Amino acid sequence: MRFRKPLETLIKESQETGEHSLKRSLGSINLVALGIGAIIGAGLFSLTGIAAADNAGAAVTLSFVIAAVGCAFAGLCYAEFASMIPVAGSAYTYSYATMGELVAWIIGWDLVLEYALGAATVSVSWSSYLSKFLGNFGISLPYELTHAPMDSMTLADGSVVSGFINLPAIFIVFALSMLLIKGTKESAFLNGLLVALKVTVVLVFIAIGWHFINPANHTPFIPENTGVWGEYGWSGVFRGAAVVFFAYIGFDAVSTAAQESKNPRVGMPIGILGSLVISTILYLLFSYVMTGMANYTEFKGSAAPVAVAIAKTPYAWLQQFIILAILAGYTSVILVMLLGQSRIFYSMSKDGLLPSIFSKIHPKFKTPYKNNLLFAIFTSLLAGFVNISDLGHMVSIGTLFAFVLVAIGVMIMRKTQPDAPRAFKTPLVPLVPILGIVVCLAMMLSLPIVTWIRLFIWMAIGFTIYFTYGKNHSLIRNAKNFSEK
Repeated sequence: MRFRKPLETLIKESQETGEHSLKRSLGSINLVALGIGAIIGAGLFSLTGIAAADNAGAAVTLSFVIAAVGCAFAGLCYAEFASMIPVAGSAYTYSYATMGELVAWIIGWDLVLEYALGAATVSVSWSSYLSKFLGNFGISLPYELTHAPMDSMTLADGSVVSGFINLPAIFIVFALSMLLIKGTKESAFLNGLLVALKVTVVLVFIAIGWHFINPANHTPFIPENTGVWGEYGWSGVFRGAAVVFFAYIGFDAVSTAAQESKNPRVGMPIGILGSLVISTILYLLFSYVMTGMANYTEFKGSAAPVAVAIAKTPYAWLQQFIILAILAGYTSVILVMLLGQSRIFYSMSKDGLLPSIFSKIHPKFKTPYKNNLLFAIFTSLLAGFVNISDLGHMVSIGTLFAFVLVAIGVMIMRKTQPDAPRAFKTPLVPLVPILGIVVCLAMMLSLPIVTWIRLFIWMAIGFTIYFTYGKNHSLIRNAKNFSEK
């Protein structure tokens, strides 16, 4: 707690202008679109069917409600901090102001799991869906050039073909990184188009599917429990909530763009909470229609549950539009994750905890271009050469850990800085933060033990970097030591 960043210093940083500051170009609508871009991905089209078939049945709609409530606790805490401390860096910056430098480093390093690994993981899936999309038009991409070296496939004749490099995954990471270098305004414009596309497809599915809902598929709405906890009944609804919770992950990326918001004190809460509300409404309607079109038992073991529902209609072409929406969804998720990661490291570099190369601003575009280039290389290497499907849980545990620290931070700040100006205040403190902590910890505990082991290994690497470089170059620590002399 000794080396905390004063709130006054953070507010002063948020008001900086000039050649070394980020360009403010994002309005409230752009921020809402950023949130939706990060939240709505292909998870909507896959997790809904999985949770319905294995856990909640048609009541997966209620699972989405419960997950949304849990996520809202974290969202409300993020909204208060974002209105108080409108600085790039998200949970890293908030932790620096409330719990000190070491905790800030931990959360900053932890967020690499959410953003960099998240972008790499999603880019691999993007590559897979691109191959499927082009395959429907008779265009076949070689397996060797669309999969990592550790991937392999057995052909019809019994021969085995192995991957060499995932070129589409590398391409999308580099293309979006170059766009981010060009400018946040341009990136936000593309994200807006992608969000409009995928939301349109989701709305088309809801509108068409509504006419094919069979009321019998919603009866009983909550299937009777099998006697095993989590298999239908109310326990299944809650287990389903744990499954679909991760479909909401991403709204916190809005807070990383605080220093590029035109009016962050107003725009940040609108962006965070607005994207959560819109995504929740779409999730509820989508899950209700999907489980009404086909019985939840039909989704069992299906890799493409939406295709099962579409098969109940005469509109086979809708399947191709769904794949297009998934591609758009993945693209916007990668874009926002790369944006978030670069802004986290930008803030850590500005504080001296990382080398200054991470905070170099392009003289024309006003973006941390060297930061973007370094992460383009790092993320694309992961995406192109590593089978990272089993690292998906690490993205989740990193995100949930950030949620917990932000909720704790809100309670601390209410005690230490009760009179600080807050454009938005989290209601019912400390109840809402405590509920957020409980829900997020419960989600973390539901993850496999191997995920926790990987988290500890990752943190050990982070501690090594902090104690060998960050601690010695910390601007606040050095300034304090100098003043004490």
